Amino acid sequence: MELIAKIQKWGDTHHPKWLDYFRMLLGVILIWKGIQFALNLDAFTALMRNASLGMATSISLIAHVIIVLHIVGGLLITIGSNTRIFCLLNLIILFGAVFFVNLRDDIARPYAEIWLSSFVLIGLLCFLIEGDGVISIEHSKQPATELNP
Repeated sequence: MELIAKIQKWGDTHHPKWLDYFRMLLGVILIWKGIQFALNLDAFTALMRNASLGMATSISLIAHVIIVLHIVGGLLITIGSNTRIFCLLNLIILFGAVFFVNLRDDIARPYAEIWLSSFVLIGLLCFLIEGDGVISIEHSKQPATELNP
């Protein structure tokens, strides 16, 4: 637990403002992909089935969990609430997407999904460490320590 507290403290003290806009973009991309997966559920479940990850549970249930985590997690990452938790949850999904699903495709083909998935994976890793930032709901909840009456 001490390591997590150190990471949070470092992330809170070394957070440039432009990184908040990158966090918001990352959240919007997750929402967009979640909606895209929901609208193309049959193709999404077929893609997961073809990845043959050795899952014994229902592919449909896992697909729905991924969609919900992308949409809800993307929304909360965008507004800056519980960013580290939802980055961790989506990080697990994106790790599987990059290394088990997209890496099997030809990465040199036009519009390869591995590049977007890798970009989002790196962003999730970044905000797992950095946290919410200045432009977030969580930041507005913190008491102002600089103002003394």
